[in-house]
Amino acid sequence: MKKKFTAKQISILEVAEELIAKKGFDGTSVRDISSKANINVAMISYYFGSKEKMLAYLYQYRVLRTRENFAEFAQTIKDGKPQMQMKELIKFIINQMFKYNYFHAFVKQEIRHTDLVKDELIEFYRTASDKIDFVIQKGIASGVFNFAPKPEDILTHIIGSAVFAIRNRSFYQLYLNGESEDFLKHAEEKIKLSNYQTVFSLLGYQGESQR
Repeated sequence: MKKKFTAKQISILEVAEELIAKKGFDGTSVRDISSKANINVAMISYYFGSKEKMLAYLYQYRVLRTRENFAEFAQTIKDGKPQMQMKELIKFIINQMFKYNYFHAFVKQEIRHTDLVKDELIEFYRTASDKIDFVIQKGIASGVFNFAPKPEDILTHIIGSAVFAIRNRSFYQLYLNGESEDFLKHAEEKIKLSNYQTVFSLLGYQGESQR
């Protein structure tokens, strides 16, 4: 990871993320975080300023980690066929959205537009969009894909569909055939299958079903 956080800050942020994932932002106190991180409560203010400011740092940290993970992941699929790469890109992005789904419940729009987060978030979107475009062009050149939709539109569809399902659980659960025991698992699978169908249709892909 780039030198944006100290080892101690990362340790505190990872503890905070673990607790928030279980209890939500409002249900997690500064005392909870400091106790589990084995630090004095005052250290939260020292390192981050406030609980709310720590959330912005935490979101920035998660975006940075996701960017790094995406770069590593992209290397592992770079020699694959275009249709395989596209499927894996869809799967990776949706998996990340659902894995860190708790952010979408409480991270407000103003936090996403702070200087702490904005540049990293935009850079991740640009990196993902560039990779999608590379795969599209590779597929067009090899005759696997017949159409070349805008990569930013593909990315918007993937992320938007995942966020909608996460934020509208009561509605989306109606369409999971009663699978309420593990909503996130079943919703993620449904969103992946929907995106495979939609994205490959937009690409004019005529190969076997992407399931």
